[in-house]
Amino acid sequence: MSKNKFELHEERLGTTDELGHRIFLFPEEVKGFWRKRRSLFYWFLIAIYLILPWIYIGGKQSIKLDIANREFTFFSYSFFASNAPLLLFLFLGFVFTIGFITSIWGRVWCGWACPQTVFIDTIYRKIEILVEGNPRQRQKLDEAKWDFEKIWKRSLKWFLFTVVSLHISHTFLGYFVGTHELLAISLQSPMAHKTLFFAMLIITTIFLLDFGWFREQFCIIACPYGRFQSVMMDENTMTVVYDEKRGEPRRQPGMKKEEHADCVNCYACVKACPTGIDIRRGMQLECIACTNCIDACDDIMEKTNRPKGLVRYDSLANIEGNKAKILRPRNMVYLSAIVVIIIGLIYSLNISTDMNVTILKGLGTPYTVMHNEEGQILNHFQITLDQSGELKDREVEIDVLEKENLGIDLKVPRNPYLLKKNHARVNVFLKFKKEILEKGSKKIKFKVKDLSNNKEIIREVSIVGPIN
Repeated sequence: MSKNKFELHEERLGTTDELGHRIFLFPEEVKGFWRKRRSLFYWFLIAIYLILPWIYIGGKQSIKLDIANREFTFFSYSFFASNAPLLLFLFLGFVFTIGFITSIWGRVWCGWACPQTVFIDTIYRKIEILVEGNPRQRQKLDEAKWDFEKIWKRSLKWFLFTVVSLHISHTFLGYFVGTHELLAISLQSPMAHKTLFFAMLIITTIFLLDFGWFREQFCIIACPYGRFQSVMMDENTMTVVYDEKRGEPRRQPGMKKEEHADCVNCYACVKACPTGIDIRRGMQLECIACTNCIDACDDIMEKTNRPKGLVRYDSLANIEGNKAKILRPRNMVYLSAIVVIIIGLIYSLNISTDMNVTILKGLGTPYTVMHNEEGQILNHFQITLDQSGELKDREVEIDVLEKENLGIDLKVPRNPYLLKKNHARVNVFLKFKKEILEKGSKKIKFKVKDLSNNKEIIREVSIVGPIN
């Protein structure tokens, strides 16, 4: 076993001991070029997360996933269940964009934009520093017995964690429920909205335990992105690397200055790492490319009058003396897929209308035989109208093509129908003679016309009746 506790064992993680028990990490705070820029970017992302759901465009929340009504709003444009191709384009676009970014810059998402990293680094760890002190003081407190000081500091820390987690979880719910609706619900009794209340408690608990306790274990054990990142990266990928040619052989006890290379073996990079790895061992699954080790090493290089960049953003190809290739088959595949997805999305949006129409059979029996002289058949349909564009009052006219020739009598409670909300259901009844049916059914076409722009939407349905 190594005398230095920061000299990590080759066959186990830096977060586990020889018995497999978890070792809690207390990463050193660093300052430097990357730390400053990362902090500013973190606060920018947090501001977006907190402010975005309160921004309304055209009467609609900027981003909202309304699961109950199966509606996804993205900057005033609404997607419904019937808009599956558009949602598929958005999802695939996100996947291939992440793949493209990873193939060029490695796990930059993990270190710079992942909510796990952003919230822990910017808020939760800052609370720890405020309440429990620097890393050495926190570790000392962690190892101490449960006396009065430890109890009150831990209690205060977890109380502040809980307050922050509650705020994050309420904002998170705002993306699903709606911020105005959630604000009104929050002022009522929890028992008035039990499902939402318990959902909030579960989400808060998850955030609290993950950001406050589980932390780097999520990145190492649970995160799927960390698992499949290796298939998207190669020797040309820009990531956080250690320049072995400059750093080896490292300084060892008893060595003279001229006997070792630039790495003074101070373990500053290990002490600063939030996942507990030694970047000098090469690319590792646990590395989230947060740049803490870069700033920590640059600080030491400056103090020892050595050039910075022993640990830096670079590619393995450049480190080995070869020129990294930006345009390569892997990147071109991702980029081509993104271009195709963007074209498909633009085309789908261009052919889409400001209103989405879904027609389903009404509840109950498929048809009713009316007791009148003509023995007509009655079919009930339910037409769902969803505003996918700008939210405004629309007059909608519902009709059936060739209804006079077919002898179909259309009954609508109000026609034209005034659509005042973004979502409405209209009950429509059709009366017709059974002679127009062929083997108990016939295909007809509904015409739904938006009188505000004269755009027409045609939907084909089947009317049914007795076979004989």
